Amino acid sequence: MSKQLQAIRGMNDILPEQTPVWQYLEHQVRAVLATYGYQEVRIPVVESSALFSRGIGSGTDIVEKEMYTFDDRNGDKLSLRPEATAGVVRTGIEHGMFYNQVQRLWTSGPMFRYERPQKGRYRQFHQISVEAYGMDGPDIDAELIMMTARFWQRLGLSEHVTLELNTLGTLESRSRYRSALVEYLSDYAAELDEDSRRRLTINPLRILDSKDPNTRKIVAGAPALADYLDDESREHFAQLRQILDDAGIAYQVNPTLVRGLDYYGKTVFEWVTQSLGAQGTVCAGGRYDTLVELLGGKPVAAVGFAMGIERLVLLLETLQLVPEHVSNRVDVAVVAVGDGVLHKALPLVERLRDSLPTLKILTNCGGGGLKAQLKRADRSGAAYALILGEDELAAGVVTIKPLRTGEAQQPLSLADVVKFLQAQ
Repeated sequence: MSKQLQAIRGMNDILPEQTPVWQYLEHQVRAVLATYGYQEVRIPVVESSALFSRGIGSGTDIVEKEMYTFDDRNGDKLSLRPEATAGVVRTGIEHGMFYNQVQRLWTSGPMFRYERPQKGRYRQFHQISVEAYGMDGPDIDAELIMMTARFWQRLGLSEHVTLELNTLGTLESRSRYRSALVEYLSDYAAELDEDSRRRLTINPLRILDSKDPNTRKIVAGAPALADYLDDESREHFAQLRQILDDAGIAYQVNPTLVRGLDYYGKTVFEWVTQSLGAQGTVCAGGRYDTLVELLGGKPVAAVGFAMGIERLVLLLETLQLVPEHVSNRVDVAVVAVGDGVLHKALPLVERLRDSLPTLKILTNCGGGGLKAQLKRADRSGAAYALILGEDELAAGVVTIKPLRTGEAQQPLSLADVVKFLQAQ
């Protein structure tokens, strides 16, 4: 007997009872993005592997250990996208969207990374990525951060997330700091955790973000990135902080906050929460002014962020912030009983849908007696059952039966049913 087919570990089904929360979250985010003038772009799930090794960095954990990479039938090396930004940049370069233009873009969908699955983090995960191109000032950094604050306001999460800020400086200042950091950490190489020892030669700034307790003690005595910043980055960061202060956006400067991707510079930020147990990041972003040029385009300033949908859904559910109306419940269930009644009931229901286009109507198909159909209607969560039997059809009426209250059922004409439901 063959083994039962199951989903691949870390790639989860999102079932009908779960999707309303996803739709609610996505709707709220889309609504805010529209008010800021951001436009949706949809990019492929599969890209050339070179896009990510050039853009993300060949020494990063993502490229070294986490990408799903394969050779297609032509021998081309392809990868499932581990993040969206490199793909958006490729799209912009390919279609001439960046040269002498300002772009405010967003995209969403599944990303793929081979890592140990855990609650809120999976091998196939979903992100909303928001990007702005062609603007190099701190004002656009601030706009993106204020936009994220508006997301939390709409979702009821403002009191449950904290904004952390840092600046990574320019490539030149970061290179000077990298040398000083490596020199310091090399004296403690034997005491660092395994990942940090590996990162010491390929991506030492990531060691600042280590979660290993002993490594964190060592990092506490490391040279400070702030001491190596260039004047331009200092001024950019000071202006960003002033804008956020003026807007009343609270934040904490976190000098060890870095990004796991090579293309980030200057502003970096994260929104973190303590409401999922250990501190978790629900939104992360920053500037990546060198990425477009790195991937073959002309130099273009860029800044953006990404939000993990799974983690935000988990946060909303944990804090019980999902509104009561967010569900798969229908408004009305149609019960048709008797020989040939359903065939005549279906056109009547379509007329009802014409009159009440937003009403969620579930029609019982497949037969069954009155009692069985009413049980199905009750399970659907509907507030009312509309009963059509041979007697109702002969009299030109519909019996409307409240399912959530003790009110009596009553026969009404189709026109009166419309009026009744409009009043609810």
